[in-house]
Amino acid sequence: MKRLFLAAIVAAAVLVPASSASAFTGEYARFNTCPLSNASVNFCLSAESAKGTFTVGKKTVPLVKPVNLRGGLIAPEGLAGPATFVAPTDGVVISKAAQPVPGGLLGVVAPNWWPQLLKDLFNETINNGFTGVTATVELAGSASAVKVGLLQYLTQSGSAFSLPVKVKLDNPFLGSNCYIGSNSNPVKLNLTSGTTAPPAPNTPISGSVGEPGNFEEKIAFFKNNKLVDNSFAAPGANGCGGILFSWAVDPLVDSILGTPSPAGANTAILEGSTFLGIGTALRAM
Repeated sequence: MKRLFLAAIVAAAVLVPASSASAFTGEYARFNTCPLSNASVNFCLSAESAKGTFTVGKKTVPLVKPVNLRGGLIAPEGLAGPATFVAPTDGVVISKAAQPVPGGLLGVVAPNWWPQLLKDLFNETINNGFTGVTATVELAGSASAVKVGLLQYLTQSGSAFSLPVKVKLDNPFLGSNCYIGSNSNPVKLNLTSGTTAPPAPNTPISGSVGEPGNFEEKIAFFKNNKLVDNSFAAPGANGCGGILFSWAVDPLVDSILGTPSPAGANTAILEGSTFLGIGTALRAM
């Protein structure tokens, strides 16, 4: 079955002139932001993660809201190398889904070495019940930094999705610019459908291609797949507490999360479905 799908996808990687298309509906609606006006785009991608976990240092955040990666692909002939990723027309490469961080700031005490003003601000926030923290994964940098290995995905060998990300932490006290990672120093994910080879102390974990199928020979899909990576490093916090107090709040966030966290001490597990719209078929609709 995998070989048949591989042959079909390789055959579909044919470039045709772009044409105007009306808005898609039903199963095809997930491709409404695919940049089909780019004549070089031969696939539309929608990688949809419905569940999973993201562990950085001492904290594990479960996915309770779906996260989608969408855009266009320019796949080389014969899928000989990674496909070039093209940003979707709305510019939203990764959907912004805020995931609750278990525990939040509950039970966290302001350090004694903080200035009194900062301790008062922190305590006031806690007293008002604002202890919840959410984490949102965002793309770090431009869409061109995303690499998709279709052949690697299908053969479960190597990196299927490579992308630099940063994690935004939201809480009234932490401010609006609190991140783990940045555009210049991102978390570098290399997700595989195969088995990882992480440095210690992590042990290998295995992903899955999922259950292949097709919809009207216009969409190839892989449902109930599993993409994994436990080889990446996570940098320390930055921007937490705003410009005035990040020098003090960043170390507090690092102490809570256990960051910076070296390669082999972090894990990403994403479970869901991957959909590939065939460019030739979608342009003809």
